[in-house]
Amino acid sequence: MRTTITIDEDLYRRARASAAQSGRTTSDLIDDAVREALRPRRAPVGDLSPLPTFGGSGVVPGVDLADVRSLSDTMGAGTAVDALR
Repeated sequence: MRTTITIDEDLYRRARASAAQSGRTTSDLIDDAVREALRPRRAPVGDLSPLPTFGGSGVVPGVDLADVRSLSDTMGAGTAVDALR
C-alpha cells in the first residue's frame, strides 16, 4: 500500500543508508521496523509477582533432591506427607 508519512529528515537519511548497506529498499527497512514495533511483547521479568515462600525445616534427612531414586524411596516408605514438607 502506498501512503505518505512525515518522518524526521535525519532519521530518514539514516534509514536510507542502513537499507542501502543491507541491500534492501528503504520501504522494506521501514516495513520491518513497523512490524517489530507492533510485535506483542512479553512482560519484563521485573514485573513478575514474587513467589510465595513457606516456613519449614528443609529437606528430610537422607533425601538428596538431585537423586530421583532417593526421593522415590522416601515417598514410598510410608513417610507421612507432613514430614515431607
